[in-house]
Amino acid sequence: GLIKIRGDRCWRELTCMDYHYETQPVPNPIAYFMHRSPWWFHQFETLVNHFIELVVPFFLFLGRRMCIVHGLLQILFQVLLIISGNLSFLNWLTIVPSIACFDDISLGFLFSSKRGGVKERVMQMQLKEAAGEQLPLRYGCYVRKVVNISFGLLIAYLSIPVVLNLLNSRQVMNTSFNPLRIVNTYGAFGSITKERTEVVLQGTSSLDPNDPAAVWEEYDFKCKPGDLKRRPCFITPYHYRLDWLMWFAAFQTYEQNEWIIHLAGKLLTQEEATLSLMATNPFAGRAPPRWIRGEHFKYKFSRPGGKHASEGRWWLRKRIGPYFPPVNLQGLKKFYEDRNWPYPVRD
Repeated sequence: GLIKIRGDRCWRELTCMDYHYETQPVPNPIAYFMHRSPWWFHQFETLVNHFIELVVPFFLFLGRRMCIVHGLLQILFQVLLIISGNLSFLNWLTIVPSIACFDDISLGFLFSSKRGGVKERVMQMQLKEAAGEQLPLRYGCYVRKVVNISFGLLIAYLSIPVVLNLLNSRQVMNTSFNPLRIVNTYGAFGSITKERTEVVLQGTSSLDPNDPAAVWEEYDFKCKPGDLKRRPCFITPYHYRLDWLMWFAAFQTYEQNEWIIHLAGKLLTQEEATLSLMATNPFAGRAPPRWIRGEHFKYKFSRPGGKHASEGRWWLRKRIGPYFPPVNLQGLKKFYEDRNWPYPVRD
């Protein structure tokens, strides 16, 4: 919550949700419709986000009932995020700590009431404690207490720089403060991109990539926007790592993401493992492409019920320009050698 308030003025102006659904890493079909919600609803969503992330966590210190309320609100919030976007396993993992907010009584409905079951055994233990009967502590209990206290002190010590970072006006997002990475600082969407750009990879069999008559054919990824008429996918909690990385690459340069040139080299050889990460291979059953290039496009959702949507288009796009120039295997040889990458060879 703090990383949002400090990271982008749209969180303070309550306008971030005007852009989030369209520009998030891998939108799903529900995001397509949520994006067209009225402005007041987007402002309400942003206020709810601030309430859940900045206020609700303090419910943990306000007694049993408020602790349970905290758990319910956090889980509900994460479920809403899961429904409205493919944010991989992140939301599912965030649900796990919230389960600790529920005590035995609130989770009792999950266990059997049969004779000899968990509920009956717990009740017998509680009756003995109420009668003043002290159960003898075994050696293992003392060992467990020592281990628990030791770990507690270790976590408290390692958390000092994390808390200081949290209180710092120049708070750092997604950083580890110790080599074991036991305690870290985490934040998501500290800033929101206002426009969606995509890198589209294209290949050609033409001898000359600059020939106006060269036919460039597009590779489609499994989930990220590409084909304008393909419905956004729903994959959570599954995670297409390559599609996710392509989202980051789109608002940076290929010099900052050299792996995308490495990917181009793999496509030039039609490496089977690499093609398994793609949805389509336009050169399937044919010779590999001679050249691969990256084109930069601006993508926008079409309007539900509008002209483009009636034509089956989920997306509209406009070319920005080249992302990286046409490359071939021979031209990439030195690039690979300088980075000690295995040079791809065609079969």
